[in-house]
Amino acid sequence: MTGGGLQEWPEPIVRVQSLSESGLHVIPDRYVKPPHQRPTTTRHRDVSNIPIVDLGGGQGQQSEEEIWAACRDWGFFQVVGHGVSPELMDRAREAWREFFHQPMEVKQRYANSPKTYEGYGSRLGVQKGAVLDWSDYYFLHYLPAALKDHDKWPSLPSDIRSVSISPPPRKVIDEYGKQVVALCGRLMRILSLNLGLNERCLQDAFGGTEIGACMRVNFYPKCPQPDLTLGLSSHSDPGGLTILLPDHQVPGLQVRRGDDWITVKPAKHAFIVNIGDQVQVLSNAIYRSVEHRVIVNSAKERVSLAFFYNPKSDIPIQPVNELVTKERPSLYPPMTFDQYRLYIRTKGPCGKSQVEALKSPR
Repeated sequence: MTGGGLQEWPEPIVRVQSLSESGLHVIPDRYVKPPHQRPTTTRHRDVSNIPIVDLGGGQGQQSEEEIWAACRDWGFFQVVGHGVSPELMDRAREAWREFFHQPMEVKQRYANSPKTYEGYGSRLGVQKGAVLDWSDYYFLHYLPAALKDHDKWPSLPSDIRSVSISPPPRKVIDEYGKQVVALCGRLMRILSLNLGLNERCLQDAFGGTEIGACMRVNFYPKCPQPDLTLGLSSHSDPGGLTILLPDHQVPGLQVRRGDDWITVKPAKHAFIVNIGDQVQVLSNAIYRSVEHRVIVNSAKERVSLAFFYNPKSDIPIQPVNELVTKERPSLYPPMTFDQYRLYIRTKGPCGKSQVEALKSPR
C-alpha cells in the first residue's frame, strides 16, 4: 500500500513536541482550528460515559447483549476482562512514552513520509497549508507479516523491539499485538452473531486469517492554548475495528453523540473499542462508525496506542448478502481497503465525509 505516489510532505515537518517544549505561550496559526471546531465553542458535557462491557467471568450472552446495545447506541464501548495482560498494557504504553522522550536525533532516524506513513510523524494528509493537529505519532505495520519490518521500529527503548517483561522471553510490542489480535477475533465473532450471521461471517469477509493490522502511537504534548486546537480532528476510523489503549490518567478522547461531545473517562486496564467504516459497510449501516476527536491539555502530556484491525487490503468490501433486502437495499458499492484509505491519507481526518460520500443514490 502506498500513498498514491506521494513521496514527500508538501511542507517542512515541525515536531509538535518541540514546539511545546520551546516554552511558547501562543500556538502557531497552523494549529488554530476554525471557531466552530474548537473544543470551547462546541457543545460538550461530561455527565455520561460510554458503556463498559466485561468479557470475563463466563458472562457470554450478557456481554454479547451489552455489546449489541453499545454498538447500536454509541458505536463505542470500553472492554474489561479482555484477556490482555494488564502488565503488558502498561509496559507497552510506557515504552512508547520513553520513545517520545528520546533525543530528537534518535527519533528523526525514523521520520516517515506519505508513501506508507510508517515511522515517526507529525501530520496526517498532504494538503498544503492545511490546519494541523497538536500531536506527533508513530505508525507501524503489524499484519500481514510481509509488511512488518522491525528495522522500522525504534531500537530505543529496547522494549519496543526485543526485551521481555517476564519469562519466557518475548518482544513486548509483538506480544501486545498478538494478544490484541486475539481480542479482535473474539469481538468480530460477537459482532457477527449479533447481526444474526454465522460467527465467522465478518472475519471471513475481512480475509479470514489474512487480515491487516497496524498501530498508531499518539503523543499529545502539553499545549498552552488547548481551547484553540485539537490533538486529533474529528473523524471516523477508516478500518474495521479500533482497540485503543488510552492514557487512563489523562482523559482526552471525545465521542460525538448527537450535538454533544462526550469526554471518555478511561477505566484502568480497559480498552476503548470502536466500530470503523469497514464494519459499517459490511453491516449495511446496521453498525455505524462514529465521529470522535481528541482534546489536549495545558498541564499534562498524553500517550495512547490505537490498534487498527482491518480487512485484507485488496478484498472488495461491500454489504454482506444476508443483510441486503428489498426493504434495505445495499447502501455501498464494493471498494477495497487500499482504495478506501487513500482518501484519509490524502485529505487527513474529515469527519464522516468519506463513508457518507460512498452511499449509493436511493
